[in-house]
Amino acid sequence: MQADLLPDGYILVLTGVGLLIALVVWLPLALKRLPLSLPIVCIGVGAAVFLLPQVTLKPLPVLYPHVTERFAELVVIIALMGAGLKIDRIFGWRRWAVTWRLLAITMPLSIAAIALLAAWMLGLSWAVAILFAASLAPTDPVLASDVQVGPPKTGEEDEVRFGLTSEAGLNDGAAFPFVNLAILLAAAAASGEPWLMKWLGYHVLWEIAGGVAGGWLVGRLFGWLTFQIPAKTKLAKTGDGLIALSATLVSYGLTEIIHAYGFLAVFVTALTFRHAHRQHDLHSEMHAMTEQIERLAMMALLTLFGGALVSGLLAPVTWLDVIAAAAILLIVRPVSGWIGLLGYAAPVSEKLTLSFFGIRGVGSIYYMAYGINEMAVAEAERLWGLVGLIVLFSIILHGLSVTPIMRSLDRQQGRDPDADDATTAGTKGRGQNPNRGE
Repeated sequence: MQADLLPDGYILVLTGVGLLIALVVWLPLALKRLPLSLPIVCIGVGAAVFLLPQVTLKPLPVLYPHVTERFAELVVIIALMGAGLKIDRIFGWRRWAVTWRLLAITMPLSIAAIALLAAWMLGLSWAVAILFAASLAPTDPVLASDVQVGPPKTGEEDEVRFGLTSEAGLNDGAAFPFVNLAILLAAAAASGEPWLMKWLGYHVLWEIAGGVAGGWLVGRLFGWLTFQIPAKTKLAKTGDGLIALSATLVSYGLTEIIHAYGFLAVFVTALTFRHAHRQHDLHSEMHAMTEQIERLAMMALLTLFGGALVSGLLAPVTWLDVIAAAAILLIVRPVSGWIGLLGYAAPVSEKLTLSFFGIRGVGSIYYMAYGINEMAVAEAERLWGLVGLIVLFSIILHGLSVTPIMRSLDRQQGRDPDADDATTAGTKGRGQNPNRGE
């Protein structure tokens, strides 16, 4: 009789999904002015759920490496499309100067510093140390949403928000050659095969060029189908934001088929798609759709991450690992960011903010899962513990600091952070001229 009173597992899942969707809608509004972030809440919810004695699943990535890789991959590509669609600034070498500095100087410096620290301080092999460093170098496009630009055409695009959004959009793809370098070095150590020319010719030149070209072509195609074909049949007539999801999956899929970098392609597709008709209202619909899907998927993943934390993810971590994690977040990224911005014409407060918010998250989880699935790693559990610790530290550190720091920055730049978005979209002006740099 008691068994009959217990709810069916399927019903519990439906109820849980419904509550998760409600949180997706409500929590961002509730947390807007609090020094607390949505990811922190998701991790807390996940930890509470998986501590229940009735829940026996242990969502540890080491137990489900391929599921971890694919789930994180999906969340990242959706976030990349959303990030590209909401950038108002027209693409250009001078206009995007802050982006190139963060990509060409800050990210390689971060990879080198983390790899040295991992090899000498933590005793990892050079191949594993490079994988570890490449996984932790990119600024996350998923968890960095609180420091990114606002929706399309809202004017919420100052230099800090633009820099962090464009960096997050491009450096996930730019970090991939270093992940592949680690995989090649591991293979070379086992077989003695040469690796340098394959890495430079294939993984650097071809896969980057193929990713950019593939993303541009798909973006042009979707831009033409949506805005330029005869009025009765163009996709813009539907007003359906799902077009963005289609463009995301097509861009990523076709680019991966030709063995190029799909992350890079998706972001380039988004920029090209947006450029096809920059002022069309459909961009707002597409961004809103991708943001909702991204937020739901992100919350599900971080709920599982919270479950992994209470299931023993951090068990292999030592005090030395804790020190290394703190150094990566508090020294490596801020110093590398500051070096990358030396000579850049921006106020010190903006440079400090750009340097500090190197948020680590879902992208790091994806790269670590991908690398471990592609190469032999003797200390996989320890690596997952290290990555989990750094992601947790980053979510807490940046989640607690993002609201006061960004509100303070807004005040310094003459903006009212408490102004209602609906009535001040035209005057709030978080953004400067989207053509800045000309």
